[in-house]
Amino acid sequence: MKEVEVKELQELLNSFANKDVYIHLETTNGAYATHFNENVFNAGAFIRNARIRYELGKVVGDAPHRVGLKMEHGWVYAQGITHFELDERGRLLMAGLDYTGKLAIALEISETPFSY
Repeated sequence: MKEVEVKELQELLNSFANKDVYIHLETTNGAYATHFNENVFNAGAFIRNARIRYELGKVVGDAPHRVGLKMEHGWVYAQGITHFELDERGRLLMAGLDYTGKLAIALEISETPFSY
């Protein structure tokens, strides 16, 4: 994976717009715990193979970035994206690494379901 280049990531997001796609969205404790200093706070989210169609994908903010997918009736977004790649299967993989290099958030988009 490489660090986010906004223009390149935006073009990749645009290439999946207005198609039925599958998303994988996952957060770890690192995605939220860093906002609470030394307090212990466990939070996480996981969704895999949710089929959506988004009309607009957007990369915003300075690093780490926010990636949003605007659907007809709402949004999916991931805050903290730092890296991305288009893999050999044509899936757009985005990740947010915390200050220690550990995965804090992942957002992935594919035209085919992800394996279990």
